Amino acid sequence: MKSKLLKTVVLASSLVFLNCGDDVTSAISDFTASLSSSSAGEVQPGTSSDSQGTAGTEISSSDAAQPTSGTTVEAGSSATVPGSSADVGPQVESSSAAAPGAESSADVAASSSSDDKCLASSLPNACGDAPASSSATAPAVSSSSVSAPAVSSSSSEEKVESSSSEAAKPKGVFLAEGTDETKDQLKVKYIERTGHDGGGILAYPEQLSNDQKHAVVVWGPGGGTEPGAYGGIIRRLASHGFVVIALRESPGNATQAIPALNWLEKKNKDPNDPLYQKLDMTKVGCSGHSMGGLESEQALIKDDRVITAMLNNSGDLGHTAMSQVSTSKTIGIVYGEGGMERPNAEADYNNHGVKAPACLIKMTGGQGNECQQGECGWGHGSGPWGGMAATVAWMRWHLGGEDNRKADFVGSSGKYINGPIVGERGNWKGQCKNF
Repeated sequence: MKSKLLKTVVLASSLVFLNCGDDVTSAISDFTASLSSSSAGEVQPGTSSDSQGTAGTEISSSDAAQPTSGTTVEAGSSATVPGSSADVGPQVESSSAAAPGAESSADVAASSSSDDKCLASSLPNACGDAPASSSATAPAVSSSSVSAPAVSSSSSEEKVESSSSEAAKPKGVFLAEGTDETKDQLKVKYIERTGHDGGGILAYPEQLSNDQKHAVVVWGPGGGTEPGAYGGIIRRLASHGFVVIALRESPGNATQAIPALNWLEKKNKDPNDPLYQKLDMTKVGCSGHSMGGLESEQALIKDDRVITAMLNNSGDLGHTAMSQVSTSKTIGIVYGEGGMERPNAEADYNNHGVKAPACLIKMTGGQGNECQQGECGWGHGSGPWGGMAATVAWMRWHLGGEDNRKADFVGSSGKYINGPIVGERGNWKGQCKNF
């Protein structure tokens, strides 16, 4: 500074010899005093206020990745900007982007394109960090400059990572994009003579999801009926995205349903199994025909993994089982207008002790005046065949999280409350409570 002032005085003296006069002498004195009074707040070359900064001190998009010549910034070190009372952010690791350097409020040092390169760089001063050394080439920041902000947990880099990861993560369990429950949607792998006792059927989509888990449905056959007799509804459920295990038999007390779920749990934990980490065992539903319905109802009562059940042409003989279902679970019954299960289905639902959200869905107008084996209209075999759509829609609602389907079951005008049985003769007549 002294050298610069001396040069100025010499220049002023030469002007005196060339242009003698009191005005010139006075101007020189004022100019010299001005230099002296402003020396304490001078902005030196290399800051954002000086367009011709010292080479290597101003970070641009072309040289942002190069450290200042003659200085070294080590990963993990904290550097202080010379001439400023503020530190430049927290410690920086080699894999993290560094905090931007000090900027003038009137002139941002780096453009948006250089900011992008700064975020992508792993070099210590790629974002304008001040070097640890107090080299003469390091820029000084005046007291009027804006101090470099410390990097907080809400930095732009962290926000980008957080939002991108959330956007890439699908929510809920996997369901087929096709939503029509009256049709098959996906190709299915159908494996017979399997399960915990070698007598069941396992079915699931040929293409399992890599991003989402699959919900599970246990199907129970009617008394004395092979599980293969229900291939239609087993395939339909699997085609909508569920992993289905059909039991060899249904004792009606959950002694087959629970071991079947334990078997699936093991497959879900076996790295050599196709179902490894593909199942959401907190999203399990049970369904079945006749005795299979009773097996489903008892599994819902006894197993915490099971959160919903849809009984087909079934109902508790003692008319009390539905009253034992937890209020945190849901249950429904599909039955035929003329089926032998009708008294038990209605009595089970109408028990005053039922507190769980429940539905009773009747199939009406089946065979007109024709009667078979003492049953007129939709009989004991209606649910798993002509009425399978109701079970698929129920599972998509309660396991798949399609809450828009609530309007199909609950209220006064939904398709399963007062609507046609699509593709079949007759209509649905439904009622629900506790929703």
